[in-house]
Amino acid sequence: VVNTIARLAKTCTLRLTVSKLYFILSDKVANGGVSMWCELCQGNVFDEFQMEGVASEHNEIYLELVPENLSRALKTAQSAKAVKIKLTNKHCPCLRVSVELPSLSSSSRIVIHDIPVGVIPRRLWNEFREPSVPDFDVSIYLPVLKTMKSVVERMKNLSNSIVIEANLSGEMNLKIETDLVSVTTHFKDLGNPSWASEDGCQSSAEGRNLESMAEARIDIKKLQQLLAGQQVNPTKALCNIVSKRIVHFILLHEDVSLQYFIPALA
Repeated sequence: VVNTIARLAKTCTLRLTVSKLYFILSDKVANGGVSMWCELCQGNVFDEFQMEGVASEHNEIYLELVPENLSRALKTAQSAKAVKIKLTNKHCPCLRVSVELPSLSSSSRIVIHDIPVGVIPRRLWNEFREPSVPDFDVSIYLPVLKTMKSVVERMKNLSNSIVIEANLSGEMNLKIETDLVSVTTHFKDLGNPSWASEDGCQSSAEGRNLESMAEARIDIKKLQQLLAGQQVNPTKALCNIVSKRIVHFILLHEDVSLQYFIPALA
C-alpha cells in the first residue's frame, strides 16, 4: 500500500484513528490537482496497536509525511521478525520504524529509521475529510489493470491527454486524438455497478440512455501514475465519470480501499 501511495504523491497526510489508518492527498481538484483517499483497517496490519489522540472526543492523529521515506524504511522489513512503528519527538516529530532482523547469533539485529513528519493541528483537520462520491453520469468496472496499463503506456508517447468514455452497456473506450493521429482502444462487456441498490445513492446515471457515452479528457500521466503504482491487483476496480468534469477511480483489495480523483482538462 505504501509503495502505491509513494508513486501517487510526493507528500501526503497519514490519519490515525483507533480502528483505521488513512492516507490522504487533498490537492484541490477544482485547481486541477488530483486527490486520493486510501483507508485500511489497523487490525489487519498490526498485532498490537496503541494510540492516544489530542483528546478523548477527538481521538485521532494527523501527520504530514513523504510516503517515499516510509516506503524505503519498510523495504528493509521484508524479511523482518518484527516491525514497530512509533511516533516520537526527539529533535522534531518522527515516525520511528524499528525493524528486528533475523540473526545467526542469539542477539537480534535492529535497524532504526527515523522519518520526519509534521503534526497537523486540530484546526486544520476539516480539510482532510473523505471526499463524497460525485454525482456521476456513468459507473463502470475497469478492465484488467495490467492490460489497461500497457495500453496507456503506449498512448502516453503520442499525447499528453487521454479521453476516457464509457456507457451503461459495459463499454469503455480510451482515446487519443492529435493533429497527426487518432487512436482508440475499445473494451466491452465490463459490467456496470448498481449503486442505488447498495446505499440508496442516487446518480444522474438513472434514466440515462444505456448506449450514450459519458466522457472526460484527463492528464495521461496522472492516469499512468495510478496504474503503474498498483502493486496488487485489486479484487474490484471501477471508475465513475462525471462528463467533462472528473473521473473517480475506486480500487478495492481485501481490506484496503483506494479512491483517486482526476479532474478533467478544459
